[in-house]
Amino acid sequence: MNMTMTHYMELLATNQPWNLILFMAIPVILAETIAITELAILFTRNLNGSLRAVNKITSILVGLYFTGVFIYLFINAVIPITTAEEWRGLTDILAVGLYLSGIVPLLGMALLDMNLIWKNKSAEQKLKIHATFVGIFLVVSHIAMILGMLEPTFGAGANHMMNM
Repeated sequence: MNMTMTHYMELLATNQPWNLILFMAIPVILAETIAITELAILFTRNLNGSLRAVNKITSILVGLYFTGVFIYLFINAVIPITTAEEWRGLTDILAVGLYLSGIVPLLGMALLDMNLIWKNKSAEQKLKIHATFVGIFLVVSHIAMILGMLEPTFGAGANHMMNM
C-alpha cells in the first residue's frame, strides 16, 4: 500500500531529526512546560513564585519562537504549495492550517506576558486568559497531529485530489 503523506507529516519526516526537533519537539516541549507550570499556578494561586517565572519566560520564548516558525513555513511552504496547487486534500490543508493556527494562542501568551495586551486586566483575569490560550494551543496542535497522520485525501473519495 502506497500512502501519500500530508505536508505536515512530510515536513516532520524530512531532514531527520532536525525538522522534527525544530517544528515539533521544541514547540511541544515548551508548551507542555507551560501547561504543567500553569496547572501548579492555578492550584497554588502563587502568581509571583518561581513557577510563574518559568511559565512567563517559557511563554514568551515559545511565542517568539513559533512566530519565526510560522513566518518561515508560511513563506517557504504554504505560499509555494498553494501557488503550485499542490495541496493533497482537505485533510492536508486542515493539518497544516491547524498547526499554523497555534500562532494565535502562543503569540497571545507571549504578548500577554510581555504586558503588551490586556494591560489593565487583573492578575486573576490574566491567569484565566493565559490558561485559555494554553488550552486552545493544546487542542489545535493535537488535532493537527492527528490529521497530519491521516492519508491526505481521507474522506474525499478514492480518486479525488483537491486543487485549490
